[in-house]
Amino acid sequence: MSGGSIAAIRNVRVAGAARRLLALDGPVDVLLEDGRIADIAPAGALRLHGAVLDGDGAWIAPGLWDHHVHTVQWALAAQREDLSATRSAVEAAALMSRAPVLSDGRRVGAGFRDVRWADRPSLALLDEGSGEIPTYLINADVHSVWLNSAAFRREGFDAPADGILREEDAFEISRRLNAADPAVADEAVAAAARRAAARGVVGLVDFDMAWNAVAWTRRLAADFDTHRVEFAIYPHDLDRAIAAGLRTGEHLADDRRGLVRVGPLKIISDGSLGTRTAACSHGYADDPHNHGVLTVPPAELHALLLRATGAGLDIALHAIGDVAVTAALDAFTATGAHGTVEHAQLVRHGDLARFARLGIAASVQPQHALDDRDTADALWAAQTAIPYPLASLHRAGASLRFGSDAPVAPLDPWHAISAAVFRTDDERPAWHPEERIDVETALAASAHDGTGGGAAVAPGAVADLVLLGADPDTADAQTLRRMPVVATVVGGRVTHGG
Repeated sequence: MSGGSIAAIRNVRVAGAARRLLALDGPVDVLLEDGRIADIAPAGALRLHGAVLDGDGAWIAPGLWDHHVHTVQWALAAQREDLSATRSAVEAAALMSRAPVLSDGRRVGAGFRDVRWADRPSLALLDEGSGEIPTYLINADVHSVWLNSAAFRREGFDAPADGILREEDAFEISRRLNAADPAVADEAVAAAARRAAARGVVGLVDFDMAWNAVAWTRRLAADFDTHRVEFAIYPHDLDRAIAAGLRTGEHLADDRRGLVRVGPLKIISDGSLGTRTAACSHGYADDPHNHGVLTVPPAELHALLLRATGAGLDIALHAIGDVAVTAALDAFTATGAHGTVEHAQLVRHGDLARFARLGIAASVQPQHALDDRDTADALWAAQTAIPYPLASLHRAGASLRFGSDAPVAPLDPWHAISAAVFRTDDERPAWHPEERIDVETALAASAHDGTGGGAAVAPGAVADLVLLGADPDTADAQTLRRMPVVATVVGGRVTHGG
């Protein structure tokens, strides 16, 4: 039945907030009409007709969104050498010397975390094994890249002694590596979308660093229909977006299925923890004079927000360190802009309530807390702000939106949900257990527009749904992380299972 429209879902049990709101404990049938839920009643009480999906006792919940994805980079990750398990620069360089050469003549690897290495990268070390083949290693946080001399010559950059480019220079390298032949990129995106649908994903926010309006128009013309998309615009394309009349929330002109909308203007205002460039009030433990960097001066940031807001665009403002988060909230306050703070990994106590007061959502990636726990404990030991707050933001009334930042973390919303609820993904105790949230909140944060979005299993709601093989309300950490997905439905159309 995958790919077909359905008129009803039979014999399912309601999970999450809908169970409480509907006051239905037993199996139910769900009637669909024109892509929405028309009715919900105890199993057998409705007259079902047309194509019916038999849930066979599965649990039903709102379909899941990933609110932060670098789509092409995520899709192309399958073609790149996986460096996530490397324990040293020597090991990573040796692995890349044996990596396959891609059709464009480059070797590309991704996912290393040099903050965990005992040794340091250097140009000479990478040159030794890679020779004249342009070789690129992308940090897991995407805020730095390690290149060999051949790659520096190919890209026209001067080569520093450590072979590392950071922040905007690193982003430019990623943009070039992601500028694959459209047919290759689109095939990779389609395959990755099918994998996401198999995990219950019905939509994502695309932060690819490209002109996404053309890319998604092309994919729609090729009948892409696996999930919904809201695509971002970057400051270097703001003039183009305004000239094209793009406004947040509007569909692309040729979007017959109503799947792709214009998203926010994405602004990166500081760096990252792993690259030691997140802007923080206290120095990094291994470099006390380093407080990170604000990459957009306040006056320029305010001007960008004012111009985008006047053109009808929301804002997605990357801010990781507490200084950057404060500056982001200050900019929202001064300009009246709407949108999100992306990441918010270190937040001052006094800034928590400002999110709710301003109506600014915290778009966060719970898996990052677990991937970074040791690094944060080491490098942010002197910080007085709250690392990776979830419960604190939620208690303060902030709207939470969950994502993965794929390919930084795997695009699997169940990883985020489990990380948020249990704050551990190994045998160790929960990290900062006071920041755990309940399953109902985590499920809501993983639906469209998060805890403030109103996605629901209820009459009148959009029929973006997921059927689960286990009850998320009672699942342990591993069951949540590996949650079996029976079927995924987008606007009444089955995109996985069935």
